[in-house]
Amino acid sequence: MLGLLKLVYSTCLSACVLASPIIWDGRAPFNLTNADLETSTGPFLTVVKGSENATHYSHLLGHSELPTPLWNEGLLPILPREQVISVTIDNSSVFIPGGGPPQFGFRRTDLIAAVNGEHTELLTRMEENTTIFHFSIQKDDLRPLNYSHEYQIVFIEPNDGSHVFGIQLGSPFTDPTGPLPAPNAHSFKVLDHALNVLFSTPFISRTWHNFAVEVDWNARTLAVWYSQDAELLRLVKETTPNPTATTGPDGQGDFHIALLKLPIVNPADSPADQGDVVHHGIQEGTTEGLLYSGVFVESAAQGISRGFDTRGRA
Repeated sequence: MLGLLKLVYSTCLSACVLASPIIWDGRAPFNLTNADLETSTGPFLTVVKGSENATHYSHLLGHSELPTPLWNEGLLPILPREQVISVTIDNSSVFIPGGGPPQFGFRRTDLIAAVNGEHTELLTRMEENTTIFHFSIQKDDLRPLNYSHEYQIVFIEPNDGSHVFGIQLGSPFTDPTGPLPAPNAHSFKVLDHALNVLFSTPFISRTWHNFAVEVDWNARTLAVWYSQDAELLRLVKETTPNPTATTGPDGQGDFHIALLKLPIVNPADSPADQGDVVHHGIQEGTTEGLLYSGVFVESAAQGISRGFDTRGRA
């Protein structure tokens, strides 16, 4: 029986061919440990967090949870190719940036694409010509979100604080606060640089939501692909201009896999503080989380990888 499992595993691995070269791979192998997360060893920089150790907020789940089947559908469930990563926040998740005041308005935990802690050089390879950013997201039903808040969960952030693209959940922050939760609060919103919604879909439980965002760094365009669980990625937003994004090095930024919770306006704050979303506002301090897998970046030189085998090539 063990020999049969090894044969199936070997056959499936040979079938799991990606369409284009992988530039950075954030799919956590089983030899990546929580101790590695503490030291930013491996594919993630883990310094954007609260006052506790990195593994208080981010955890590798080993074999206790199955990752998206999009990249290992041919494998038996007992032989997944990667670990699920849990990203959580609580009331201690107040980030203090270097040289800046604490971000008391936010609760956040960010995993930043890196190679053993180095992320600057990686940008020049991930963010030139046309590249595709893959990620899969599942609800953490034990640590639910509060959809009266806005959550920024996946984004590329240049130094000016804007986002080349972003994935949003919850009710967008407004000042003054509108009716909560917003009508589309329980849906993913894929946003362009100008915060236009390119694609939206409900965030349903017990389902892996697979995304791929194609960025043409020279032409300043975006395209969006999406599927659920083992379904091959399908194009849901054709190539569209992203004209407010900046070209060149100033338009490049870190790739964040995150859980960043914005506040609700505190009516007791001054008008100026009510608009300072980073440093002021209402937070409940609850423990909340998301699950991630299938995170990697590929070149678009040979098309997009849509799923686990060559049938998925664009």
